[in-house]
Amino acid sequence: MKIHDETRVPEFLKMLDELKNTRLEIGIFGEDDGDMVMIGSVHEFGADITPKKSRFLTIPLNKKAKEKSPRDFDDLFVLHADSGELFLVKEKGQDSLEFYYWLARSVKIPERSFIRAGFDKNKDNMISKGDDLLEQVIQLKLPVDTFFSVLGEYLVGQIQGYLTSLKEPPNSPVTANNKGSSNPLVDTGRLRDSITYKVVRD
Repeated sequence: MKIHDETRVPEFLKMLDELKNTRLEIGIFGEDDGDMVMIGSVHEFGADITPKKSRFLTIPLNKKAKEKSPRDFDDLFVLHADSGELFLVKEKGQDSLEFYYWLARSVKIPERSFIRAGFDKNKDNMISKGDDLLEQVIQLKLPVDTFFSVLGEYLVGQIQGYLTSLKEPPNSPVTANNKGSSNPLVDTGRLRDSITYKVVRD
């Protein structure tokens, strides 16, 4: 006599075991791009940037400066502003100067949390999406792997959307001018595109 189990209990238990031993991580991961991890951390928590090998940070003030180093120019000289700030400039004709670099002793990057704040802002939507998908998993209509990949893509999209819409605190006028944009966290798009997810199995 052949017994056929129509309860799908073994399949259900296997699904529960997979859920129990799998978790989803969202963020920027070092094995993908170490530079982006550092940049992401600076924006997420804020930072005070100071020079390590020289007296000043050289902050580009125009497109030509952004694409090169001060050493690439042989006609720059230091201008002492009345404010006490120092700039590298060059003559641009009669009684006219072109500003290339601001020589800063330090730069304060304000906190612009996009992962933690992005989660907090979209938490209700994220939980609702997870509940809808989990219900399909419990009913054995959706594989566990698919649950985590679909949810991961959704969460990444929510965080990326928050980052793109972030307006405060704004960039400094110097940074906004260099970028050609007032969005404090979007320049080339690399930071946003670096946000991803990992499915981790214990």
